Amino acid sequence: MENWDEVRTAYQVARMGTVSGAAEVLGVHHATVIRHIDAIEARLGVKLFQRHARGYTPTEAGQDLLRVAQATDDQFSQLVGRLKGQGDDVSGELVVTSLASFAPMMVPALKEFQDMHPDLVIRYLTGDRLFRLEYGEAHVAIRAGNAPDQPDNVVQPFMTQEVGLFASKAYVEKYGTLKGVEDFGNHRFIGHDDEASRAPFSRWLRTYAPKEAISFLCTNGFTMQEAVRSGAGIGFMSGWEARQQPDLVEMMEPLEEWAGTLWLVTHVDLHRTTKVQTFLKFLKEQVKEWQL
Repeated sequence: MENWDEVRTAYQVARMGTVSGAAEVLGVHHATVIRHIDAIEARLGVKLFQRHARGYTPTEAGQDLLRVAQATDDQFSQLVGRLKGQGDDVSGELVVTSLASFAPMMVPALKEFQDMHPDLVIRYLTGDRLFRLEYGEAHVAIRAGNAPDQPDNVVQPFMTQEVGLFASKAYVEKYGTLKGVEDFGNHRFIGHDDEASRAPFSRWLRTYAPKEAISFLCTNGFTMQEAVRSGAGIGFMSGWEARQQPDLVEMMEPLEEWAGTLWLVTHVDLHRTTKVQTFLKFLKEQVKEWQL
C-alpha cells in the first residue's frame, strides 16, 4: 500500500464506526478522514464502507482490510512493548508472568522491587495462557514443567518447587491422619480436574489414589490450596505456601517425584537490558529466602 495513512484512517473508521470518532483518535479534521477514505476506495476500486445516518459500517472488503490493519497495529504495539525495556534505567513497565498459584510468593517480591525502583510500573500477568515473550507480552516469565524450548528465549533454572501433601486440622479431626499410601482408600483427596495435567504430583495422585477417593476437583493450584484450607480433603501445596498456614497438617513425608522445576525465561532481545538484569538478580536473591 502506497499510503499507510489512508489504511490507518480506514482502520480507525471501521473501529470507531464514525468519521468524527476516527478523527478524534487520529487527531485530524473530519474532512481529512473523508478524503482518506475516498482516496483509498478509489485506489482499490471497491467500497470499504456502507454510509448511513449512524455512521460507517465496513463492507466485506472493509472487513478484510480491518483484519490486516488490526494485525499490523497489534504487531506494532508488541514491538513498542519490547522496545520499552531497552533503556538504561529501571523505569517504565516491567511485565512479569507466572502461574496464579505462584502469586503468594511473587506479589510481595514485586512490591519490594517496586519500592526499590519507584518509577517502575509493575504488570503481573497470571493464568493458564502462555504469554509470548517473542511478541513483547512479558519481559520475564516464570514457567513450570519441562524446560521451555521456544526459539530466541533465554532459559535459566530458577528453583525447585517443593511440594507436600497437606490437610487442615478440621479435616484431621474428622477423618484422622493419613497412614501411608495403603490408607488412601479411607480418605478424601483434592485433585486437578484435568486428567492430562502434567504436574508430577497430579500424575502421582491419580496413580496411587482410588478414583473415588479423589472427590474434590479444581482447575488450578490456587483453588486447590483454598480447598485444602477449607477442609475439603487432602491436597498438594508448595512447602513455602503451607508454612505460612499454621492450620495445616503435613500428611506424609514429601517424595522427590512430587517436586517440579521452575524456570526463568526471557527473550534474547531484552535479556541483557538493565531493567531485566536488575530484576533477575533480585529474584535470584529472593528465592534463597523462599527455599529456607
